[in-house]
Amino acid sequence: MNTAPTVYDVAERSGVSIATVSRVYRNPDTVRAKTRERVLAAARELGYVPSGNARGLASRSTGVLGLCFPDYSDPDAEAEAEDDAATLYSDQIIRGMERTARRHGYALLIAASLKGGPESLVAKVAGRVDGFAVLARTVPTEELEVISRRQPVVMLAGPREDLDHLDHVEVANFDGQRELTRHLIEDHGLRRLAYVGSAEESPDVEARFRGYLEACRVAGAEAGDQPAVRVRMMTQAEGARVADALCDREDGRPEALVFANDQMAVGALHALERRGLRVPRDVVVTGFDGLPLSRLVRPSLTTVRQPMLRMGEQAVTLLVERLNGARVEPVSLVLPVSVARRASCGCDGDDGPPPGGE
Repeated sequence: MNTAPTVYDVAERSGVSIATVSRVYRNPDTVRAKTRERVLAAARELGYVPSGNARGLASRSTGVLGLCFPDYSDPDAEAEAEDDAATLYSDQIIRGMERTARRHGYALLIAASLKGGPESLVAKVAGRVDGFAVLARTVPTEELEVISRRQPVVMLAGPREDLDHLDHVEVANFDGQRELTRHLIEDHGLRRLAYVGSAEESPDVEARFRGYLEACRVAGAEAGDQPAVRVRMMTQAEGARVADALCDREDGRPEALVFANDQMAVGALHALERRGLRVPRDVVVTGFDGLPLSRLVRPSLTTVRQPMLRMGEQAVTLLVERLNGARVEPVSLVLPVSVARRASCGCDGDDGPPPGGE
């Protein structure tokens, strides 16, 4: 039976003391960059994961599950205090994970920042939990490879890419945006649409744009190969800026502004109101995510609701099944979404059934 690599193995492989290895993980700024990288490289090669506490050393169980994701907070919303109840995407996933983890007798440890670098993030979480979920592209592939040798890992959102041996949960981004766009074209008769996406390489946002293009192609509506606008940060401030820019285009204002998330769409609603434009009479606005804020703005926002709570619940369920030895083969789940047809596209505000029973 193979034994897990220890701090002694890492120290020997990297040619440093045990104390230095410990400092790399506990206080990395006290170790020279060259030495720190040598230690981390040795740890990756060995598949070493630092232990979080004595209980973990003795029982190989911490009773804790982890979640790693980048900080998605919208600095514009925070600075302007627009709505403290504006629960963001990651907050909903946390709620789903937390309540399901509690039901199975686990606590939840959250790492929501990459400020210290990916190695620091992995070190803080992986050694302190029995298994963890991570949003796609939050942690480098090689780091996840190391962790997945020692404990269960579930990927959330985006494609699994070359990590197809890991469990994976995503939502039907393509289907949701295609259906929303079809609704605008066929049910409301709109033809001049402008899609606003992200400049970052987000697989979820790219899938949404492909769904938008497919609906446009099927209906014979004009659509370019690229979004009308790509933004660096998908925030309310960027949504407002883009709305102003699209309204001032020389070739005329689009009939509909189709945003890749709710935050931008809400910012656009504010900008259009300041300009004296009426939504949806003068221009239609739609979002994607189904954040609570989308129901509270006026007019209420037409959007695609994705089952973020259920995504968190499924992540914990998969981890617990792995920890209990209930499964061997990896699982890939695609959760359904639903279109909330509300006032911002000219509908009567009927949300329709929630996706996945959420």
